Amino acid sequence: MSNYADLSFSDEEVITLFLFGVMDKHREIKGIYEYADRHLRDWFPRLPGYVAYVQRLNRVADVFAPLLALIQQEQETGNAGQVWLIDSFPVALAKQGHRFNACVAKQLADSGYCSTRKLYYHGVRVHIIGRRQPGSLPIPEYIGVTGASDHDGKIFDQIRPQLHNNKLYGDKAYQRPDAEEVRQAQNLTVLTPVKKQKGQHHLEPQDQWLPTAVSRVRQPIEALFAWIEEKTGIECASKVRSYKGLMVHVFGKLAAALFFWNFLRVRS
Repeated sequence: MSNYADLSFSDEEVITLFLFGVMDKHREIKGIYEYADRHLRDWFPRLPGYVAYVQRLNRVADVFAPLLALIQQEQETGNAGQVWLIDSFPVALAKQGHRFNACVAKQLADSGYCSTRKLYYHGVRVHIIGRRQPGSLPIPEYIGVTGASDHDGKIFDQIRPQLHNNKLYGDKAYQRPDAEEVRQAQNLTVLTPVKKQKGQHHLEPQDQWLPTAVSRVRQPIEALFAWIEEKTGIECASKVRSYKGLMVHVFGKLAAALFFWNFLRVRS
């Protein structure tokens, strides 16, 4: 809005360059910028300096969440009858002892523990409910970001009223005492491994098959998280220095990964 603002380098170019850089497996914005500066000047002739580019990128941070929603709307709906899979993964701004002094993005980020990674960290947690696809990665239908301290079960309670007429597979964190009431009210069957009771050393024989069966069905969403991490490096956000930067890091990288998966990967 300034009279002296130079918009010869457009917002579309800012976003395009970032998405391309992530898909090209550059983990940091500095790497994306340096590659563009060396090799893409013909396509981006008005590329500003590095600091100016980062400032421009942070100013369009709010674009990436709705962009991600648009990308997912383009997904095929041929597997609409498949079951849902639910889980979350961490995005760490600071790990282990360093989390005590972390103060970045405190509007959202806080300290928590990821039992899957056995990791104490300061950051956020990305929650995904995906539609299972036989022989492929799940299709994300619900994506949310919360503070690291927010328990998976609490977040599930917030989204659960929107889920009907299906089965949902999750880990022990999603086990709820009112599962039967939910099944009757929403026709939603929540399947999780059986928890051992306090003082119980072994599961009963009739309960031992369920953890294996649920884990086998849930495996694709863990594979989705591993693929997103391999493609984008999303779980490490140690170079992020602001709330806007965190939004770019999380939603921008998710948008790049799912754009690549939906439109650019080689289909057999």
